[in-house]
Amino acid sequence: MEREFKEKLLQFVKEAFIEDVGAGDFTTLSTIEEAQLGEAQLLVKDDGVLAGIDVAEEIFQYLDSTLQFEKILADGASVKKGDIAFKLRGKIHTILKGERLVLNIMQRMSGIATQTAKYVSAVSGTGAKVLDTRKTTPLLRFLEKRAVEIGGGVNHRFGLYDMILIKDNHVDYAGGISEAVNGAFTYKKENHLDIPIEVEVRNFDELKEVLSLERVNRVMFDNFTPAQVKEAVELVAGRLVTEASGGITLDSIADYAQAGVDFISVGALTHSVKSLDLSLKAKLI
Repeated sequence: MEREFKEKLLQFVKEAFIEDVGAGDFTTLSTIEEAQLGEAQLLVKDDGVLAGIDVAEEIFQYLDSTLQFEKILADGASVKKGDIAFKLRGKIHTILKGERLVLNIMQRMSGIATQTAKYVSAVSGTGAKVLDTRKTTPLLRFLEKRAVEIGGGVNHRFGLYDMILIKDNHVDYAGGISEAVNGAFTYKKENHLDIPIEVEVRNFDELKEVLSLERVNRVMFDNFTPAQVKEAVELVAGRLVTEASGGITLDSIADYAQAGVDFISVGALTHSVKSLDLSLKAKLI
């Protein structure tokens, strides 16, 4: 687990336990002796793609470094109902304190990974890559984008700071595509920013204007049909990285991929996902 991700995770975990545990887990404190030991296992209750195992291990180790965490399955594993993902052994207080946070995270991440894997499978063999978006749960983006990667997808920009993505509102407020792109290029130069510029286009007139500017790295075809994307890709002729976006579903994504586009962004990877059903089953030692 890379350092930056781990730092974000630990900061998030601290806040999550403040929210959930507060002054104490009074149910556990009042019913179970603090020194009592137990075992538990994570039971998979749905078919799908597992994600969040490494995160779960980090959370339990944060709570109690003496807890034994036995990883049985890895992130990205295809799972079916009845599989066991990991086992725990240690203080019952620790297991119960971490149970809900771990389940909430893993169920959400596994749902996203499962959804992503379906989209990735649908474009297999075409060369197109499936992208996520910023349509994520606030403060959980780092986990949700990690889940997209685990499912075989590719991360788009993480936030507003690592790419200049000129969308329709920017164009309209700036007075046009040329004005927006020229302003972005000047801002990059003056502020010594080494980040790409991508422009969203709504029609072929806007696309031709982008191609005339020679200051753009990537172009996004917004709400184009697959046939329009094919025509647009041919017009770009390899001069820019190409991306299709807007209302693309599991049923239609293969048609977009076959149109020759480099990337296809799908908000549904993260904004409308069914969590994978997981359960932590405990037993006494």
